[in-house]
Amino acid sequence: MISRPNKHCTVELQALPPRIGQVRRIVSAQLRYWNLDPLIDPAALCVTELLTNVHQHAEPDKRCTVEIVLVLDRLTVSVRDHDPRLPRLADADTGSTHGRGLALIAAVSDSWGVQERHDGGKVVWFSLPVPEHASAARQARDDRTTVTLEQPAPALPLLEEPAFEQPAPARPAAAVRGLSPVRSAVPG
Repeated sequence: MISRPNKHCTVELQALPPRIGQVRRIVSAQLRYWNLDPLIDPAALCVTELLTNVHQHAEPDKRCTVEIVLVLDRLTVSVRDHDPRLPRLADADTGSTHGRGLALIAAVSDSWGVQERHDGGKVVWFSLPVPEHASAARQARDDRTTVTLEQPAPALPLLEEPAFEQPAPARPAAAVRGLSPVRSAVPG
């Protein structure tokens, strides 16, 4: 049995246009880090389409989570949101400027799908096969990355006093518990 560790990256965000570009760059950087350069363009394209769908259609909010998982020789990217409405693959008119996202994902990816969630939301995912030469170049360590794209944290004021008190002097554990000290049978 050949065992390889999983690789995992999670990004939480509001699916707004500036954030979508940031996530596209994060996905690209993560795949480059995992030595999966051949998958950067298709993965970035498909995740952009999924996040654009969240931006355009998800209600009541645009919060979502992108998850990138590499298990063995398959990369799976999913976008989880809170809208219960499931997307559907539709035929777009030739003059239409929208409505081709899922068809594009179906054409570029190895497989894709939609899963309803017990909390009322959904997960839309796609998978890409890892090319053999990229598989051989991967590092064999467990990588987990989590990124949250929210408002930047306000700067914290400098402390006028030390943040920590001096530790209390150490006491034997028996004295702390109110027990008499136990003598060891081991000399020394």
